[in-house]
Amino acid sequence: MTKPHLFRGFRTSPEIIRLAVMMYIRFPLSLRNVEDLLHERGIEVSYETIRFWWHRFGPIFASEIRKRRIGSMRSSRWQWHLDEVFVKINGETHYLWRAVDHEGEVLESVVTKTRDKKAALKFMKKLMKRHGKPDRVVTDELRSYGAAMKVIGNADRQRTARWMNNRAENSHQPFRRRERAMLRFRRMRSLQKFASVHASVYNHFNQERGLSSRHIFKANRAAALAEWRGLCAN
Repeated sequence: MTKPHLFRGFRTSPEIIRLAVMMYIRFPLSLRNVEDLLHERGIEVSYETIRFWWHRFGPIFASEIRKRRIGSMRSSRWQWHLDEVFVKINGETHYLWRAVDHEGEVLESVVTKTRDKKAALKFMKKLMKRHGKPDRVVTDELRSYGAAMKVIGNADRQRTARWMNNRAENSHQPFRRRERAMLRFRRMRSLQKFASVHASVYNHFNQERGLSSRHIFKANRAAALAEWRGLCAN
């Protein structure tokens, strides 16, 4: 249940806080870019204030979005696409594991230092704990997936083929754009936090623009924005 005192003690209105957090997470903007855009609207806040708002409220907004969407995502169990990308943290390679369903909904994001069987198993257990078991799992040819699926009894549901996992590979693009705007990450914990929050915000505003008419797209976009403005309302 939302706490009524969530914004208590803040001199800035909740509407401005939600706007700043949305702009920073949703679009490939730096903190200073968001500060400049707010200044053009007559809102004077520093980029350090926006950083504080994002750290304080970003995970809360993302959690509320997940709670609202999780009940209507039963169809996402039909087919999952799993993939991992390399992410540099202070010059050291880490791996961001991501799962999306057949409609492009980001289901889970997990950061690990390796991409072996243990890491794949950790990722898949967390994924299934929240979303249940899928009918089919599409992966690349990384052997860690097959080894992990044998442990959890999903080996017969795995599918690997050329071009078959494009859905997961394309889903990395919005996150990569955000990574470049943030000049990469400095801590594994920061990467995990931002990846999880970014996934929820991306899901909320992703309207699959190319699959609907302009009229329907505008209506869905307006509904998503109205729902965002109502997050954690007092």
